[in-house]
Amino acid sequence: RTVQNMGTPKPGAMSVSLIKGGLELEGGKLGLCSDVLRKLLQHSVSVLMGANVANEVAQGQFCEATLGSDAPAEAQALLVKLFDCQDFRVRAVDDIAGVELCGALKNVVALGAGFCDGLDFGGNTKAAIIRIGLEEMTHFIRHFHPGVKDNTFLESCGVADLITTCFGGRNRKCAEAFVRGKGVRSWEEIEKELLGGQKLQGTLTAQEIWPVMVEHELCEKLPLLTTIYQIAFESKNPRAIVALSPAQRD
Repeated sequence: RTVQNMGTPKPGAMSVSLIKGGLELEGGKLGLCSDVLRKLLQHSVSVLMGANVANEVAQGQFCEATLGSDAPAEAQALLVKLFDCQDFRVRAVDDIAGVELCGALKNVVALGAGFCDGLDFGGNTKAAIIRIGLEEMTHFIRHFHPGVKDNTFLESCGVADLITTCFGGRNRKCAEAFVRGKGVRSWEEIEKELLGGQKLQGTLTAQEIWPVMVEHELCEKLPLLTTIYQIAFESKNPRAIVALSPAQRD
């Protein structure tokens, strides 16, 4: 509706999406939010993701971001120039799907990190969750987009965003509260109490990818993502986060 109310974009216009999530299955293929925007706008849509906790960005603390774009090199350079500055460094990669899906899936892994914090586990456990999470993110993304680039996972949108979200993001914070509350408080109550009007992204994305995982028989191949969903929505014991079954992959 918002796009429709914008009217007709000017010729040569480009857009950059900052939306993390909005995934859905279309004809057996995982649809991205940028795909929807591209169809509606009928022009190039890139994505910008990265380790960018909002309050730190607002304070002018140094950070990086990743621009995922399939635009020509000259257009990519223009978009990088638009966002890049001394405190907010931007690098472009020709991998929209990899950048966008990293930005969405890391919020689900961050729920797992928050569960660990709620159980009072230490840094070793959280490091393991982050490593397994990155591995499962990679497997999930490659299942639907085999052409994603290896280096995308080493960019700010990948491992860097995953680390900062698992240590300092809103998803981690609310997941810790969920475990400490022993399932008495709903996600909606926790969100309202702790986020001051902001929205949880990890729970929404977990609900978006779960039917996709089931339909594509990925649950046994992605035990961490499966367990996070089950703890969050099926009353599984949070301690299952450290009792994962080995991934069943070919």
